[in-house]
Amino acid sequence: MLRSIMCILIIFLSLIVTAEEEPPKEGFAVFHSGTLIPEYGKIATVAGMQKLPTDTYFKVSFDIAKPAKGGELNRALNSGARFLNMHVENGIKAEQIKLAFVIHGGAVHDMTVDTHYSDRNGQPNANAALIKALQAHSVEIFVCGQSAAYHGITKDLLLPGVKLSLSAMTAHALLQQQGYTLNPF
Repeated sequence: MLRSIMCILIIFLSLIVTAEEEPPKEGFAVFHSGTLIPEYGKIATVAGMQKLPTDTYFKVSFDIAKPAKGGELNRALNSGARFLNMHVENGIKAEQIKLAFVIHGGAVHDMTVDTHYSDRNGQPNANAALIKALQAHSVEIFVCGQSAAYHGITKDLLLPGVKLSLSAMTAHALLQQQGYTLNPF
């Protein structure tokens, strides 16, 4: 019995090692920094893709509820930087891209100043510099007031430029009236 278990364990471990040693499958590209926000939102060049019309205009809102792990970047915020970088790399002018983030749930903590964030996570808010970089490219960030109230976050605890909305539902409804499409995350 012990011998059978050992054989199964050896086979399992060899499969794991083999899987880790396999080269990337053909067609997978190497991710690189974009030109608009080089510190964030790494992108891949997509060979043979359909060309984007140069007169394309994006108005996209992202719905973000999942918080980052303490001291790490919020994956959805980083995806916003990737959205900007990949479209600029593919011929869309930065001025033709308007993004908005609607933050609710536990992700509201990722929008707070270091004093609040570090009290909760024991380290500085890694998202602060990313948020500043996004805002430098006219990205608007709205925090759900209902989630903020639930989590004990007041306006003075939010990072500079982050707006407090009545609710995430309100922010999405207003953005939709302004022509934004929703990109749920």
